[in-house]
Formats: sequence, C-alpha cells, structure tokens
Amino acid sequence: MDLVALEEIRAVKYRYLRALDLKRWDEFAGTLTEDATGNYGSPSGGRPLRFTGRAAIVDYMRSTLDRNIITVHVSSHPEIVVDGENATGSWCMEDTVIVPEFDVAIRGAAYYNDRYRKADGQWRIAHTGYERLYEATMSLSALPGFNLTANHWAPAAS
Repeated sequence: MDLVALEEIRAVKYRYLRALDLKRWDEFAGTLTEDATGNYGSPSGGRPLRFTGRAAIVDYMRSTLDRNIITVHVSSHPEIVVDGENATGSWCMEDTVIVPEFDVAIRGAAYYNDRYRKADGQWRIAHTGYERLYEATMSLSALPGFNLTANHWAPAAS
C-alpha cells in the first residue's frame, strides 16, 4: 500500500474543497488535470451539471459562486484505491450554502466519486462528481434566531 500516495490524494481533495470555499480560483484550477471532467447533481443548481475540461469547471464555479455566496464543503471517510499513476476515491461530503441576497440557505450531503492521475510528480483530480443523498433549502428569515454575524464575503462597512 502506497501511504504517501494516499496522503497526497487526500491533500489534493481537501485543497480542492478549501480553494472552492475561499474562491481561490487559480489554486482550485491547480487541483484538476487539464482534461478533468465534473458531474455535479444539485437540484437547486439545475441538474445534471456536466463539464469537460479544467477551464469549463473553473469558469462555472467562478461565475456561479460569486462573492455573495458563502459555501462550506466538508468531506470525510475517504476510500482511496491507488493503481500506479491512477487512483479512485469515494468521499462523503456535506455542504452548506448561504445566499443572504436571496434569503436562502441550502444544506445537503452526497458521495463524491473521483478519479485521480499523477503527472509531473503531482496528483490531480481527473474526474470528480457526486449524486445527492439529500438537499434542503430554507428561507433564512424563517429560521428563528438566525443572525449572520460574520460573512467573509460581505463588503466592508463604510
């Protein structure tokens, strides 16, 4: 078992999610192979969402998850199988999306099914995709006591 490869693959998936949530698009792009594919299945975002190529995935995320949208993606219990310079992985993912401008919060869970490829000494995601286990939308104003007291993406007070 290649423990170094397992840790490097975990790290690239965590970096993918962190860069997505922090809207660091160059870093996000760096986690994907140039020919990466993405299949996302979100009822609130329309489905299915299928992309071919790193540029298409990054452009969609950049244009959809603008600075008025807060996202948090948490992945756990990875199952990774390494076969030389290729690997597959399954991850449980839970996410929260808050869109204050539209008074909505989205909460959901899914299982990612990924493929990875090592090139130039670095593991990258060659395919990522998931199908929802559930997704729920809530009106922020309908949540008793909900008060957004911090928002990294809110414009600075003048």
